[in-house]
Amino acid sequence: MASTHGAEPEADDAAKPEEAIYEEVISCEKMELSQRLAVKELITTEASYVHNIQLCVSDIRAHLQKKELPDLDLEGLFSNTDDILHVSRRFLKRLEATATQEHEQLLCISNLFQEFKEEMETVYKIYCASYEHALLLVESYRKDPRLQEEILETLKATVPHTGASDLSFFLVMPVQRVTKYPLLLGKILENTPTSASAYPALQAAVHAMAQVNANINEYKRRREVATKYNKAEHLTLRDRFARLNTHSIAKKTTRLSRLLMHEAGIVAKTEDKEYDDLEEKFQCVVSSVAMLKENVASYLGHLEALLVPTPHKHELQINEGPAQQYRCFAEHLHCTVLPEFKQRLDRLVCQPLCSLSDMLVGPQQLVKKRLDKLLDYEEMQERKSEMGSVTYDEEAAMNTYLAINALLVAELPQFNQVALQLLRQMLCSFSILQRDLAAQVLHQAEKDLQMPHGHMPLPSFWKMVEDTLRQSGTQIRTFCQVFETVTPSPVAQPLNPAEERKVLSLVSKHGPDKLYQVTSNISGSKDLDLTLQRGQIVALLQSVDTKGNTSRWLVDAGGPRGFVPAGKLQPYCPVQSQQPGMQIPTLETSTERRRHSYAIPEAPRPQVATFTPAFQVVAGFSFTARSPQEVSLQAGQQVVVLEPHDKKGSKEWSLVEVNGQRGYVPSSYLMTIPVQEPAGWSLPV
Repeated sequence: MASTHGAEPEADDAAKPEEAIYEEVISCEKMELSQRLAVKELITTEASYVHNIQLCVSDIRAHLQKKELPDLDLEGLFSNTDDILHVSRRFLKRLEATATQEHEQLLCISNLFQEFKEEMETVYKIYCASYEHALLLVESYRKDPRLQEEILETLKATVPHTGASDLSFFLVMPVQRVTKYPLLLGKILENTPTSASAYPALQAAVHAMAQVNANINEYKRRREVATKYNKAEHLTLRDRFARLNTHSIAKKTTRLSRLLMHEAGIVAKTEDKEYDDLEEKFQCVVSSVAMLKENVASYLGHLEALLVPTPHKHELQINEGPAQQYRCFAEHLHCTVLPEFKQRLDRLVCQPLCSLSDMLVGPQQLVKKRLDKLLDYEEMQERKSEMGSVTYDEEAAMNTYLAINALLVAELPQFNQVALQLLRQMLCSFSILQRDLAAQVLHQAEKDLQMPHGHMPLPSFWKMVEDTLRQSGTQIRTFCQVFETVTPSPVAQPLNPAEERKVLSLVSKHGPDKLYQVTSNISGSKDLDLTLQRGQIVALLQSVDTKGNTSRWLVDAGGPRGFVPAGKLQPYCPVQSQQPGMQIPTLETSTERRRHSYAIPEAPRPQVATFTPAFQVVAGFSFTARSPQEVSLQAGQQVVVLEPHDKKGSKEWSLVEVNGQRGYVPSSYLMTIPVQEPAGWSLPV
């Protein structure tokens, strides 16, 4: 019996290690089972997620596209779900393939996440940044009964099994999925022994996906800051004054003083070579787009000028020959070739160029705001170094600058690259369009016109063109000289009432001795040159230009002022007297003294003054007689001055003879002009 009782404790001691081993085995089996379930959950939920995204893209969006609802912003709703679907499909295929790896499956899963982390971050950060905007669109569509009805009808027709009541059910899935990856990997890691060979790789995968989510959140925050500042505001002066307050004035004053200290070299600028290079390239893109817009607009202007002549709209009464051939050619150009060209130019160049120009507004605003925030950042950084700390608002302002700067440094390279690609494509399209236009015009010309020089060698053809142009230029210059020589002087042309008022204004401002008349049309070729028509009246301001050139005079054209060639002006002076030494008549107010000094008809006929052969007297303005002692005049009418004063010697009125009638007229209404020698018209030889 004693030996029996002594053996029982020894049996208990042997049973305890066996129980511990059994419990450890059970625990390992449970952990392994949980691990397998976690891996299965990762794969099955990924497959379900990809299926739902496929439904969202291929069924829901496609169904809504067929409805062609103008108020539905599909791009804003679904953002870059196509990119997410493309990455997720590839990821799922590789993930399902790990099931065949058995003991290496965990290591393969870990490596797979490491391999796809950059692609996932790229596509998901764009979607998450625009997710809030998509929710705002969904909310706005709920308030529109017609749109909400169309959306519900689409959901019932495409995904009735989901029971979704609006699009947000599907739109939230990518956001939820990317945030769930670290949790799913963490669950696998929890059920993996630390001694396992895949444990370090799983740890790295968990950390990588957590970093992806952190980067997405940071990108979203930067985009929110950018969205706040990159909107171009069109404020009235009243709105700008309404925004002024003590804080804003103090902030702007601090920025201005900081900027002045930068320019004066008192404080050093914050150097950021990477950003400076990117901004320089961006500004180059901006100027290139503006220049291309200006050049295309100029090109279209020249094209419109080409379309001005329309010989095909006029009946030439010529049924054959070069004139009729050119008429058919011009009709085809106006009705077919050029309209098609302008339509293609607008679609391939003008519209994309305007869209690109609009895209530049946001980044330009952000670049400008970065400078403002940089000045604030430098000021607060200096204060922080002196005092050791800054306020919460100042810390937030510093973070705002860092967010804007980081966003610009990250996205300006891509923006510059895309903008340059678009510019390159538009320039190529522009060149191809012009080449096609030239080919069409040449083909039509060969078809409609008889061109004897069409098959000449190119050097011989250009030599012939140069000789022809030179000869034609010589003929045109000769014709212009003869034309200006034989054309009647414009001073003899009657003035309309508006021109009369303008001349009176010029006389009152500058005096009659400063008046000149344009002898031939003047086309201004420089910034300060005037474009004037033959016959216009101007007042001389200076007989030299800013460089001392006496052949260009500064004149007042009754509003605009500028330079004109002195050789195309001739004096336009009010009549003073038919005899030397006579003074310019001045305007007086005493008219009653003259009215009763008119000589009776029986009085002796006054002696007519002697005229010099080079001048004649005409009425500069129309005048209507108001009493029997006065006589009416028409502007430009030739008169004979009998006395340059009235009976009391006042030079305010002159006694004249017009068409056999005598009477007094205001002396200031008379003009002395050069006598034009009669000349006929002749063509240049």
